[in-house]
Amino acid sequence: MAMKDGKIMLIEVDNTQMAIIKSWNSMKYDRRKNMMIGDCSKELLDKLSKIVRLPPAIESYRQRLDETQRAVDKMRVEKEPEALVKYPVQGSLYEHQVRAANMALLTFGLADPKEVLKSE
Repeated sequence: MAMKDGKIMLIEVDNTQMAIIKSWNSMKYDRRKNMMIGDCSKELLDKLSKIVRLPPAIESYRQRLDETQRAVDKMRVEKEPEALVKYPVQGSLYEHQVRAANMALLTFGLADPKEVLKSE
């Protein structure tokens, strides 16, 4: 298993694993390269982790994605969210605007999810 350019590549997949992976409709078999290829997503990595042991680098990437998702979900339900940074606007932002800006920073990796999750 390897991850390159936002793609997951699987080599040496047995018939049982091939049938399971094909049922997800997330990966395609490339006959020229003799491997399964699919776009790397949190959902795909979660499914793969249930049927095979992920390499350490890919597992840590999956855990970072999970941490970011938990931080975004926590921000989504905050009653009175505090801005993660001072936003460059003249007036004050509404709560939903602060929430959306914070979630964007988390999603694009410009804010640390651990800061949001530390109060859990």
